Amino acid sequence: MKNKWILQVFLISFVLAMVFSGLSSSLSDLNIILLILVLVFVISIGIVFDMIGVATLTAKEAPFHARNSKKIKEASACLYLIKNSTKVSSICNDIVGDICGIISGSLGATLTLYLTMKTNIPILIATILVTSLISSLTVGGKAYFKTIAMKQSDAIVLMAGKVVHLFKRK
Repeated sequence: MKNKWILQVFLISFVLAMVFSGLSSSLSDLNIILLILVLVFVISIGIVFDMIGVATLTAKEAPFHARNSKKIKEASACLYLIKNSTKVSSICNDIVGDICGIISGSLGATLTLYLTMKTNIPILIATILVTSLISSLTVGGKAYFKTIAMKQSDAIVLMAGKVVHLFKRK
């Protein structure tokens, strides 16, 4: 059973990395503004999924059992997320978060090359600036939203449950 989960994680990571890597590679011809916007979007996805992963680990089941007894549709999805919080956290924090980190690095390399070709900024300086900016946005964003995830875990799990409920097989 444990090996099945490891294989699933491997396959999910592989497919997501292929998709996101293909997308980021196709962005090399974009203008600088669009490239920066995509980079910020990828970093934001990593931060949001990190927040969801932390929220599922810290949320309590009781409020969602109460919602479920009142026939609130999304409550069962929320309970599923909480009961499977270690897997949800692994997917959100490790798989999606790590892939977003890798893709943001790839986009950062593209941005660095763009900056060095279009300006007189030396490659070393551009690399340090872009890497520092990506790192600080990622780490700072995750730190800030982890605190929110711990304090507002029920609300975040409810939002995530609503999204899961939308995609739930009927």
